[in-house]
Parts: sequence; structure tokens; C-alpha cells
Amino acid sequence: MNGQRLIRLAAKGGFLRYTCLSAVMLISLTLTLRAQLLVDFSLQRNLYIAYEPLLATVRITNLSGGNLLLADVEGKKWFGFQIETLDGRPIPPIDPNYEIEPVQIGAGESITRTVNLTPLYPLGDYGSYRVRATVYAAELGGYFSSPPMTVEITEGRMLWQQVVGVPGMGQGRGSERTITLLAQRLPDKTDLYLRIQDKNAGIVYCTSRLGDFISYGKPQVLLDSTNSIHILQNSAPRLFVYSKVGLDGKILSRISYNAPKTRPTLARSADGTISVFGGIPFDPHATPPPFQIAKLSDRPVPLPTPEAAPTPPSKGKKTQKTKPTPSPKQSSPQSARPTD
Repeated sequence: MNGQRLIRLAAKGGFLRYTCLSAVMLISLTLTLRAQLLVDFSLQRNLYIAYEPLLATVRITNLSGGNLLLADVEGKKWFGFQIETLDGRPIPPIDPNYEIEPVQIGAGESITRTVNLTPLYPLGDYGSYRVRATVYAAELGGYFSSPPMTVEITEGRMLWQQVVGVPGMGQGRGSERTITLLAQRLPDKTDLYLRIQDKNAGIVYCTSRLGDFISYGKPQVLLDSTNSIHILQNSAPRLFVYSKVGLDGKILSRISYNAPKTRPTLARSADGTISVFGGIPFDPHATPPPFQIAKLSDRPVPLPTPEAAPTPPSKGKKTQKTKPTPSPKQSSPQSARPTD
């Protein structure tokens, strides 16, 4: 009885040792496999407005020791993203049958790709998402993923909204645009966004970031005769940015203004055009002139100084008059005669 029990315990112990050894080998194999291809993933920030371009930068490094060909094999996409909500609900791509050209990576080399996730995945719902980049290498027989990052999608604060018609479209579907100005509060600043969409057709033409925005002053918005949008925003103390945007979301012009004395404003002319009055336009990306040492000839001429007045004598001391030096006497003709 005891012998059979010892045999069963020995067999059980051997099974446990075999299981532990298998788990260690599997973990070791997984770490070895993971080390052959390194996938890094980064975002510009973690807070975005809905439908704003969400640019993801992925860097793939080949550590396998040989050349690798990354290509789609048997329906497995060699490059993609895994996106899910924080409770684990997966977000599939809008077009699951997308195609990407194969890429050859040499041993020790890296490639970098920047992808806009907004048109590829339905991320219009507000909330938080967990995102990671994935790469499938058929030659290595597995998937390689980056560490996950959390992205929060918000709506922001609405500052202004207007529904306008599209010139030349008449009435009906696709003839209206909803224009919205939004402010997004970040830890160190506030951003201003412009969104243009056709709500009836479910099309968002743009959600463009117009730049920094001082939140205690409202931006000025005017529409011209073609319903193009003109926006003047206060981006910094005494600095303003003027933007002209078409109904298709394309930025037609963008000018920075310096306002040392008076605040610039938008005004409509008699013919319906919009112009900026006040302020001094400048190029914020222009290279400042190099520092030059002033020449001697550029120095200002010193002003003439008045002659110094004589110092008055101090009280209690007598001044000694200076005797004039006697001039030599002129000899008369008689004294000039020689003596006998």
C-alpha cells in the first residue's frame, strides 16, 4: 500500500518536474523568438479629439541575424495594429482586406513607418483605447508586438457652430456642411480645432488643429460669399494667427500677426471679401538675422561738453595772489653808450 503510494507520488513529482521544465523551455523559446524582431510604437500624445489625425510611428528592427522578408502569407497581414477598449472589446479595421507591399529588412537594420489610424479604424466613439503595433514574420513563424499604449478620445469644448450650404450644390444630400470650432484643454496649453462635416452623409472632411489658443479670448469667425471660413485666433500674448479654410477642409492661407499696440480684427468689405485689419504680418519660421558687431564708424558721435568753470575758493583759507613777473627794462640810448 505504502509502496504504491510512493510510486504515485514519484510519478506525480516527475510529471510536475516535466511540466515545469516544459514551461521554462516554452518561455525561453518565446523570449528567444521575441528577441529576433523588435517592434517599437509611439504617439505624439495620449489625448485626441474625435476624428483628429492620430499618427502612429512604428519602428521595426531585425535582430534575427539574417535578412528578413516581411510579406502577407495565407491571409496573415505582416503589418497591422491591435486596438481594443479597456474592457477588452476589439476594434477591427474598417477595411479588413487591406494590402501592404512586402518589405525586405537586412540583418541589424530598422525601418520606420508613420500611419494615420483615424481613416483605418472606427475611433469616433469617446473613450479610452489600448493600441499596439503587430508584425508577422513568416520566416520566424510568429507575431511580434509592441508594448501597448492607451489613447483617450474626447469631444472637447464647442466654441462656435454653424450650418452652411455648399455653393453650386443646390438642395438635397451633400449640400450642407456643419462647421464647428472646438477647444481642447491640455496640461500645459489649449488647442483650437476646426471640424467640417456632412452629418447627413456621415462624412467628416477635416478635424484640423489650428494651433495654440488663449482660452480667455474667443476667436473671431467670419464667412465670405463662398462660405469659406476665416478664423483669427489669439495664439500667445500679442500674437495672432489668421486661417482661411475651404468647405472641403483644405487650408487656403495661414498668416501670423504681431500686435505690439492694437489687436487685429477681421472685417468684411463691400464686395464680401474678408481681410485682417491691424497687426504686423510676419513669418514665424523665418531665420533671424545673424548677430553683427557694430563698427567703430557706427558708434554715435559724442556730444560736446561745456568748458569747466573755475573752482571757487574754499572758505577759511586765504588765497595767495600771484605776483606778475617783471618785464625787463628797456635801456635808453644813453645807457648804451660805452663808458670812458
